[in-house]
Amino acid sequence: MRISRRAFLAAPLLAAPALGQSEWPNRPIRWIVAFAAGGAADTAARSIAADMQEALGQNIVIENRTGGNAVVAASATLQSPADGYTFLVDAANQLTNPLLMRDLPFDYLTAFRPVTQISSFPQVIAVKQDFPARNLAEFVAHARAHPGTISVGTPPAAGMAHIALAAFEKAAGIRLVHAAYRGGADAARDIMSGSIDAVLITTSSVRPPVGAGKARILAVTSLARIPSLPDVPTIAELGYPGFDVNDWNGLFAAQAVPAPIVARMAAVAAVSARSAAVRARMDPAGAIMIGNSPQEFANWLTAQRSNAAEVIRSAGITLG
Repeated sequence: MRISRRAFLAAPLLAAPALGQSEWPNRPIRWIVAFAAGGAADTAARSIAADMQEALGQNIVIENRTGGNAVVAASATLQSPADGYTFLVDAANQLTNPLLMRDLPFDYLTAFRPVTQISSFPQVIAVKQDFPARNLAEFVAHARAHPGTISVGTPPAAGMAHIALAAFEKAAGIRLVHAAYRGGADAARDIMSGSIDAVLITTSSVRPPVGAGKARILAVTSLARIPSLPDVPTIAELGYPGFDVNDWNGLFAAQAVPAPIVARMAAVAAVSARSAAVRARMDPAGAIMIGNSPQEFANWLTAQRSNAAEVIRSAGITLG
């Protein structure tokens, strides 16, 4: 007997004694996205949400709430009823805000429950076309010979790109000049014009300057090579074992949202993250769709939180 995709996805809900199929969801679900519409995190969220709607039998409404270094979106989520109809799409702010911001209105660790990591966005180190280094080893050699002179743009201050840059500086024993941008597109624009020497941005953001012949990619920040750039080596394989610092986004719920609802949402996301339709939309942009379990996501966040704290403290990273 062939079981439909929708029937299969309903199984986690039916298996949960505390939650009946008629109870949740019986109306549209809201995802509050902490980032502007059209960006990588927003695009990944919209892509997987669109695919999940059939299995859930309800629309997922995307609401972009920017501002306050993602605190606005997080606060809006916590101020909504914890009934499983409001979720937060957030990213590294969950890890870094407690280290960088004072007087937060909530404690990220106790206020939110991880649901699933939606996607990972490998980043790249790229240089402007006429930069003298042709590979990462030459880039490091040039930086050592000219300390504090190579400008590198990342979006934004204290974001995952900034953390990746600081981690690489420490690992390579070099000193660069950091330039913070509001977004990857802004950094890409300036490397295209030659205003900065290099960028550390996502693979999707770097496509315009590389496609125009205005920038060259030296390495990717992920542990393994990525399908969209199979010929580009990783920083890890170029002499920095274990280097793995990517941008990402994930789905969170208020802590009081019932565990069966969180489990069902994660189970549906896991299937959609692997669907052909979602992959067709996100693979060309260089996104790696994840869709892991709440516990897997929580474990991953614990390790990432520790790594981010070490880099922020040792590099003296601030939001300014």
